[in-house]
Amino acid sequence: MSNSPTERVPTLNIANALTVARILMVPLFIWFLASDDGRDGLFRWLAVATFAVAIYTDKLDGDIARSRGLITDFGKIADPIADKLLIGSALVMLSLLGELWWWVTIVILVRELGITLMRFVVIRYGVMAASRGGKLKTVVQTFAIFVFLLPLTAWLGAWAWWIGAVLMAAALVITVVTGVDYVLQAVKLRRAGKRA
Repeated sequence: MSNSPTERVPTLNIANALTVARILMVPLFIWFLASDDGRDGLFRWLAVATFAVAIYTDKLDGDIARSRGLITDFGKIADPIADKLLIGSALVMLSLLGELWWWVTIVILVRELGITLMRFVVIRYGVMAASRGGKLKTVVQTFAIFVFLLPLTAWLGAWAWWIGAVLMAAALVITVVTGVDYVLQAVKLRRAGKRA
C-alpha cells in the first residue's frame, strides 16, 4: 500500500474547486470576447476582467494546495488542463478576430494538446506534474495574451501590438522548448515504469 500523501487528500477541496471554477469561466470569457467583435467596448473589458480573474485563480489554487497540503492527482491533471482551455480559447479568439497570426495559435495548440494527450498515455506509469519551465511558459503566454486582449491601441498606437508580439514570440520559443522537455520526461517515466 502506498504512503503517498496525494492519495490521502480528498479530491473535493478548495484548491480543486478553484480549478473547476477556472474551467467554467472559459465559456464566459469566449462569450464576452465574441460579443465585443473587435470593437474594444464594454464586452472587451469584461473579457479582459474574466481572463484576469481566471488567471488569478490559477495562482491562488496552487498557493492554497501547497500551503494546506491539498495537492491531489486530480489537481495535477485538471490544473494544466484548465490553463490550456483558457489559453487556447484566448488564442483562437484572437486569431478569429484577426489580431493574432493563426500559425502562432496552431503551433501553441498542437504543443499543448500533444503534451496533454501524452500525459494521459503515460499516466499508468506516473503523473507528470507541471515543470518550472512549463510554469514559466504559462506565465509568459498569459502576459502576451493579456497585452493582446487589452484595448490599448487608442493610447499606445502600434506600440501596443509590438509589445504583445515580442511577448508572444518569447512565449512561442518557451512553448516549443518545454514541449521537447516534456517528451523526454515522458520517455524516462515510461521506461522507469516498464522496469518497475
